[in-house]
Amino acid sequence: MAIPSDQSTNQQIGGDGVAGSGLPIGRRVAQWRTRRGMTQQVFADRLGKSASWVDKVERGVRTLDRFSVIQDVAAVLRVDPLVLLGREATPSVGANGAGAGVDGVRAALARYDAALTGPGDRPMPPPTELARSVEHAWLTYRHARYPQLLRTLPALIVDAQRAHAGDTTALLVQVYRVTASVLVKCGEGGLAWLAADRAVAAANQSLLIATGTIQLGEALRAIGRGRLAMAATIAAAHRIAPAVPHDGPHDELAVCGALLLQAALAAASCGDAPSVRELVDQAAEIAERVGDGPGQHWVVFDPTTVELARVATAVELGRSAEAVVRHEQMITRESWRRLSAEQRAAHLLDAARAYLLTGDLDGACRALVEADRTAPAEVRTRPAGRTVLGELARGGPVPADVARLATAVGVTGR
Repeated sequence: MAIPSDQSTNQQIGGDGVAGSGLPIGRRVAQWRTRRGMTQQVFADRLGKSASWVDKVERGVRTLDRFSVIQDVAAVLRVDPLVLLGREATPSVGANGAGAGVDGVRAALARYDAALTGPGDRPMPPPTELARSVEHAWLTYRHARYPQLLRTLPALIVDAQRAHAGDTTALLVQVYRVTASVLVKCGEGGLAWLAADRAVAAANQSLLIATGTIQLGEALRAIGRGRLAMAATIAAAHRIAPAVPHDGPHDELAVCGALLLQAALAAASCGDAPSVRELVDQAAEIAERVGDGPGQHWVVFDPTTVELARVATAVELGRSAEAVVRHEQMITRESWRRLSAEQRAAHLLDAARAYLLTGDLDGACRALVEADRTAPAEVRTRPAGRTVLGELARGGPVPADVARLATAVGVTGR
C-alpha cells in the first residue's frame, strides 16, 4: 500500500488552500467559486447576474457593499456569509435548539479544574459506567440525535477528564472524538478543532493518535483548512500503515482506510482531483481486505463508506452528474439499509447538492425530504442542510413538504 509520505505531501501542497482573512472579498469569492467547480458564467446565471458583473467583483473593480448581495453570493457558493467577509463562520442553529447544547459543551471544554485537581466532591464514575456512557454517546451520534448528545456531553467530558488519572485514556480520547464530530455537524468548526486536538494530545499510543486524527481532519475541513487536514490525515495513515501492504490487523487497517478517506475529502475541498482519485482508490483496496462487519474504536470503514466518499468528493469537485449516478446505484444496494441514520442522512444531503448542481430540483427535494425523515437534525442543524434547503426555497415553487420544512427551520425564499 503506497501511501503518500507526509513530507512529500507538505511539499506539494504548500499553504492551506483556503481563502484567508487578509484577502479582498472578491478574491475569496473567486476561490470559493473555483472550489465549487463553477465557471464565471455558471456562477453568474445562478446569481441572476452577468458574467461581466462576476468578473468585476472578483477583480475588485466592483465592491460588494450590501450584505443582502453577499448573502446571495454565499448561498450560491454554499458558505456562511461571514466566511466571505473574512471572519469565522457563526454556528447555524436549527429549529431543534442545538445552540444551548453547544454553549454547554464550550463551557465544559473551557473547564480545567477537573483535569488539574482530580476527583473533587462529585463521585467518580467507575470505568465500566464511564465506558457505557461513552458507548451511549457514540450510538446517539450514529442515530443523528445531536441535540440529545449535546446535552449529555458536558458532564461526560468532565467525568472523562477526572477519570483520566486511571487507565481510561482510550475513553477520554473517544469522548473528545465524539465531541468533535457532533460540533462539526453543528457548524462549530473552531470548537471541534479544539476537541479533536485534545483527543490527539491525550492519546498515548499510535493507534489512538490515528483515531483522533480522523476527527482532526473533519474539524480542519470544517474551518476551511483543507490542505492542513490532508497533511495531518496522510501523516497519521502513514504512521500506522503496515510494512507489508494490506497485511496488518483489521482494526489498524480500518483506521488507516478511514484516514485516507478523510484525506480524500480534504483534497476534494481544495479541488485536487488527482489526489482524490489516488486516495480513494487506496482506501478501496484496504476496504476489500477489511470487508464488512462491526468497526472497532468507533471507526466506521468498509466498502460502503468508500462509495459514500466517492459521491461526496464528486459533489465537492463539481462532478455532479457522476455523483447522481453513484448515488442512485448506492441506494439500491442491501448495504445501504445497513448504514446508520447519520450516514444515510449525510449522504442524502450530498445527493441533494448533486441534484441541485445538475438542475434537478425535484431530485434535490426528494433527497432532502428523505434526509429529514431519516435524521431531522442532519438537515435542521447542519449548515450544509440549511444551505441546501435555502437554495431550494429560493429556486421557485417547491413541494409542500419542503415548504413546511423550510418554515419549520426558519429558511425562506427571496
